[in-house]
Amino acid sequence: QVQLVESGGGLVQAGGSLRLSCAASGSIASIFDVGWFRQAPGKQRERVASITRGSNTNYADSVKGRFTISRDNAKNTVYLQMNSLKPEDTAVYYCALRISAFATFGSWGQGTQVTVSS
Repeated sequence: QVQLVESGGGLVQAGGSLRLSCAASGSIASIFDVGWFRQAPGKQRERVASITRGSNTNYADSVKGRFTISRDNAKNTVYLQMNSLKPEDTAVYYCALRISAFATFGSWGQGTQVTVSS
């Protein structure tokens, strides 16, 4: 089973940028979909962005135009470039994958904290 490890979180001022990485322990080339999610204190986890093996992308309305998801199959890594960060982007960010369109997301990583100060 592929395991995922997130990195790249940190503390940044509003308007700043961060790039998160989701490194997989095995090949992601055939993985149907890899997603980035986030969960803020007291809030439900939400999907931020996802990318299919065909590199089709999907974004939450709240991050459209600011975040970009990409994948490097050679490095078995999925990235989330976050620009124009806002305090409301503060959360723990997780990545997960699903093996088909009918599967649920799984193989959750441990998460990486993103804190945006105002």
